[in-house]
Amino acid sequence: MNGEKTKGAEESKAPVSFIEQIIIDDLKEGKNNGRIHTRFPPEPNGYLHIGHAKAICLDFGMAEKYGGKCNLRFDDTNPVKEEVEYIDSIKEDIRWLGFDWENREYYASDYFGKLFDFAIDLIKKGLAYVDDQSSELIAEQKGTPVQPGTESPFAGRSVQENLDLFHRMNKGEFEEGSRVLRARIDMSSPNMHMRDPIIYRIIKSPHHRTGNKWNVYPMYDFAHGQCDYFEEITHSLCTLEFEIHRPLYDWFIDQLMTSDYRPRQIEFNRLNLTYTVMSKRRLLELVRDGKVNGWDDPRMPTLCGLRRRGYTPESVRKFIDLIGYTKVEAINDVSLLEHAVRNDLNLKTPRVFGVLNPLRVIITNYPSGKVEEMEIINNPEDESMGSRMVPFSNEIYIERDDFMENPPRKFFRLAPGSEVRLKGAYIIRCESFKKNPESGIIEEVYCSYDPATKSGEHLSGKKVKGTLHWVSAQHAIDAEVRIYDRLFNHEDPSGQKDRDFREFLNPDSLKVLKNCKLEPSLGSAQPYDKFQFQRLGYFCADPDSTPSRPVFNRTVSLRDTWAKMVSRK
Repeated sequence: MNGEKTKGAEESKAPVSFIEQIIIDDLKEGKNNGRIHTRFPPEPNGYLHIGHAKAICLDFGMAEKYGGKCNLRFDDTNPVKEEVEYIDSIKEDIRWLGFDWENREYYASDYFGKLFDFAIDLIKKGLAYVDDQSSELIAEQKGTPVQPGTESPFAGRSVQENLDLFHRMNKGEFEEGSRVLRARIDMSSPNMHMRDPIIYRIIKSPHHRTGNKWNVYPMYDFAHGQCDYFEEITHSLCTLEFEIHRPLYDWFIDQLMTSDYRPRQIEFNRLNLTYTVMSKRRLLELVRDGKVNGWDDPRMPTLCGLRRRGYTPESVRKFIDLIGYTKVEAINDVSLLEHAVRNDLNLKTPRVFGVLNPLRVIITNYPSGKVEEMEIINNPEDESMGSRMVPFSNEIYIERDDFMENPPRKFFRLAPGSEVRLKGAYIIRCESFKKNPESGIIEEVYCSYDPATKSGEHLSGKKVKGTLHWVSAQHAIDAEVRIYDRLFNHEDPSGQKDRDFREFLNPDSLKVLKNCKLEPSLGSAQPYDKFQFQRLGYFCADPDSTPSRPVFNRTVSLRDTWAKMVSRK
């Protein structure tokens, strides 16, 4: 992640995060026999977003850098919310980011038998009991951070009664919510999570892997650490909200461990991003309410949404490297993510011509029917990408914004009597134009060209200040282009008290342009192919594209215009 791949800290010259320093120190001290073994434990109840990418890069990246292993373990402890669709998408996203768990694909459900046996062992030791109270009443009896909790009236049940009730819970004899199994720890602990937490609840829904075998399912706090222990994880890396859970994590490990080995939980700050939300629950609301067009809507912060929009895995990983890992919660500016993708796409995408709001230009002194092939460099940043031939004729399209009847000073584009260069072609001069008599909209512009100004030949030495992109009308491909912008118009939509986050949805987050004109080379573009439309931004072919109707998504503009727009408000 930071610096080059090394076998040890001595060879790494780049600054390291506090987590990486812990790993380096553990290796030096020979802890866990010099092993590094991490895990990425997603819950399959939604699609991964860029916040998960931060954890993926840390879990897999540290294992990769220090010669260790990283498991993929699905936290499938709640069959009500989980779907195989989510499991498949999670695996696709991890691979897209460039990581591989090899043959180490696990599920919490792999350990349901062991976890159940561990719960039985806690009951036998007097460290767990069945509680008949509702979850609301249990929560009320837990007290407050400054007031101790009240012991449950069922905490005094005998071991035999608790064993009998727990087995009957699993047989399905009781209704959901009627009973839970709680760990007996300390109702006066200053840490609320240690006040006899619930470790099993009744759920009578079929599980996607175990069917109807189980009617009780472990809570995350109970399953998480034990699964780490079963898999011999050395470094259990979590986001900061789990820091207060760590004493409970360690307490369960204390009851389970039979050797000197024990996993260590370490917490880091989560990834928060401006102008979006990072809660899977809220993202699911947007999908279900039809506010977006599915989990892979390019406005979503999901990895499949970013992929569809045209983001590259390299740019996402670079962004995560830039923000780093600390113990301080912060909200990261989305413009930094956009900066990362611009820099990456600038180096690897071919430049092409696309006109999004076309205005017809007729070159009156260019021979009608004549077609020239203009050689244009694909990417000046990478000569190995070569060049392509683009057809030129007497009728072309330019952007409507590139012509003004009465231009202001320093308008270096096309206007009556002015000259501009057509990128890779000729210099043209505007002679006249035609308006629609009813609407007053300019329909056509009439120009002359100077044949001595063909790009690359430099015959006349004439210079102009403006250069425009263009597309030959005769050869243009009709396309749909989707212009995506920030999903919300407030930088922190989730942080506004007494306001629903959906109130801040940006009504202009998607604009669909139906009458775009593209150069013919784009007719062979495949889904997810990426390009720079010259002067307009970076674009990606959408999976909806067909040969007869290409569809392109704007990934990002050429520069951060949003910040300037906001500053003017």
